[in-house]
Amino acid sequence: MLTARRGLAAASVLAALALGACSAPASDTAASSTGAAADCSTDALQTKAKGKLTIATDSPAYAPWFVDDEPSNGKGYESAVAYAIADELGFAKDDVVWTKATFNSVVQPGDKKFDLDLNQVSISDKRKKAVDFSSGYYDVRQAVITTKKSKAAGAKSVADLADVKLGAQVGTTSYTAIQDQIKPAQDASVFDTNDQAVQALKNGQIDALVVDLPTAFYMTAAQLDDGVIVGQLPSTGEGEQFGAVLPKGSPLTECVSKAVDTLREDGTLEKLQKQWLAGKGAPELS
Repeated sequence: MLTARRGLAAASVLAALALGACSAPASDTAASSTGAAADCSTDALQTKAKGKLTIATDSPAYAPWFVDDEPSNGKGYESAVAYAIADELGFAKDDVVWTKATFNSVVQPGDKKFDLDLNQVSISDKRKKAVDFSSGYYDVRQAVITTKKSKAAGAKSVADLADVKLGAQVGTTSYTAIQDQIKPAQDASVFDTNDQAVQALKNGQIDALVVDLPTAFYMTAAQLDDGVIVGQLPSTGEGEQFGAVLPKGSPLTECVSKAVDTLREDGTLEKLQKQWLAGKGAPELS
């Protein structure tokens, strides 16, 4: 991730990220309270504000998901996806209203001040008990990053990481991956934001950091002078996907999922990934 003033500095580094997952079928994550198909005409959508679509994300909003900490500019993968979803639902760009919501508040039960949230939130059965998810709009891999002088830099396998000090942002699937896949000998450090985690890596408080792959490319290119990607963690289960978060039982969930499915099927998601999430491949950890 990146501070706003450096938001464009590393864009050229992200040049060819593998996009094979784009053709994968969308996850069956939409919630529908009845068997009847939802009326997804714009006038029928029950949004927070009539005629407007309120979309949330965290602040700061980091690259490559957003650019210049400005979600409304349409730049960055999630900003572009948000406007593409809005367009599919019949909302003009001027009808999209952005609001701020922290990652933890988004995935917790309770009232929400948004219609949907895009903030690199992975779909999980546990989270679906508290909120709704759309179909997945991005297929995720977790990666381990470090600095060249760290003892984690030479790791070739997950087992090689067992004795290093790892860190991740609180409440993320990156932290879950540390616990479930790496199973380190010492407890992982947890940080409120990835900026804090990067600073801890710079300071030598942790040996390595686990983040999603596009963020790994950005951190090593723009935030760490001597950053390296150790490798991608092995895929597990059915694979991880980011989905739009909606309030539990939202009347919009089915329609947002239909919009995402359309964007996947017509190639829009793949096109936006090539534009905003491109990067060189990363080694696979055995």
